[in-house]
Amino acid sequence: MPSNSQPQIGGKVRRLRRQRQISQAGLAAAIGISASYLNLIEHNRRQITVPLLLKLAGYFGIEAGELAQSDDSQLSGDLMEIFGDDIFADTDITNQDIYDLASSNPAIARAVLLLFDKYQGHNGEKDKSGSNSQNNNSPHHLATDAISDFIQENANYFPSLEDAAKRVRSDIDNASSDFETGLKTYLRNVFGLDWRTISLPTGVASRQQANSYVFETSNILPIETSLFFASRHAGMQAAKNEIRDIINSSTLPLSSQDSPEQNSTPDNSFAKENYITNTQNPASDAYSLAQNILASYFAAALIMPYEPFLKACFDLRYDVERISRLFNASFEQVCQRMTSLQRPSAPGISLHLVRTDIAGNISKRFSLSGIHIPRHSGACPRWNVYSAFLQPGRTNIQLSQMPGGEIYFCIARSFEKGAFSHNAQRRHFSIGIGCHISHADRMIYSDGIDLGNISQIVPIGVGCRICPRMACEQRVQPPADHRFKINQSEHPESLYGRL
Repeated sequence: MPSNSQPQIGGKVRRLRRQRQISQAGLAAAIGISASYLNLIEHNRRQITVPLLLKLAGYFGIEAGELAQSDDSQLSGDLMEIFGDDIFADTDITNQDIYDLASSNPAIARAVLLLFDKYQGHNGEKDKSGSNSQNNNSPHHLATDAISDFIQENANYFPSLEDAAKRVRSDIDNASSDFETGLKTYLRNVFGLDWRTISLPTGVASRQQANSYVFETSNILPIETSLFFASRHAGMQAAKNEIRDIINSSTLPLSSQDSPEQNSTPDNSFAKENYITNTQNPASDAYSLAQNILASYFAAALIMPYEPFLKACFDLRYDVERISRLFNASFEQVCQRMTSLQRPSAPGISLHLVRTDIAGNISKRFSLSGIHIPRHSGACPRWNVYSAFLQPGRTNIQLSQMPGGEIYFCIARSFEKGAFSHNAQRRHFSIGIGCHISHADRMIYSDGIDLGNISQIVPIGVGCRICPRMACEQRVQPPADHRFKINQSEHPESLYGRL
């Protein structure tokens, strides 16, 4: 942990200010300091006093304790992960050096991550060509990592998409009290689209063929999935300007081909959903991925509008099952929507989310709770997101303690995806969400759990390569900076469990 006990809030202040679309000069004037002093605070180069912390918290409408929780933990954790790679084995970089870089120069820190991502991607391409066999099964892809960082930098909250979804939802509700009927009416009246649920070829969930004004969803999809696809399709058109503006103002690695003029969808050609595919430059995939991710965000905001969804979370204490039934959404959709409740004037609990498959591949990662989710590898096997596979359909609860001492309240549940038909192939996932232990009593899953009982706490890590816990019987690798000798007279249960 950093030796400086002062809260490093610069990254969070900068994010909240940008969300409100306020200049440094405007915020500085509002709290009674100079713009240059605020700039130093945003770069963690000045310690913040308690009165100033309270002013900032009051301005943004959040608790001072929430503001004091640093946004730099995920960034520093990602840096620790990459510096745990073998290529840095002979360097003298310490954890304190990494914390200092993440807090004082976050832009440079992210540039280091991007450079390492490109190095990983370059190695992956060499593996495919057969000229290098060091790492031929890496799940790394530059665009997906860039999108993950993009979501993290924006705290998974996009005000313009919330406003667009609220506007469209009002039109839908005026058309019918039933959401599905209202959405069909909206698509037909506004875009001339006829939404039909029909039998589609195997593997096709939804489609709109070229020069067609019929949008089709498969009749073997769960109803909540079909509604989500239709809502996302609506978002591609109804919020296309907002989506374009968000992407163009982002730091995503876009190619010269990724221009609004070239990639915007013509009003009479709704079918072009997969706008960009540039096989010569994987970075350009980020544009089309971002469009789909942001359209999915719009869909979630349309199905689960911010104000009533936040009220349901508070009233039902984040009971995912009950909220799922209330909004006719899936368990995963509700969990993901819960992480986006970050409106400065009306925030929900700061949550983290991780989704993994049965092979341990992490396909979704986001953290506002402070917990570090690995960037390039599977997480610690002690995380309950993995043990949830052993109890299908049940919510697995865990008090998780990271090596730095922070404790988190985590829930996880495994689920299947796949068509509702005989012999249909199933995909198995587990999704976990959680918060800092201080917010655990706000979630219904904490009922009956003795949150103060240290015997219930499960020590977890990020990954074996950067985990300092030496006495762990579930280690599959030694720590990156550790040299050890094997005692041939004693054989531990795990080779790396007693280093």
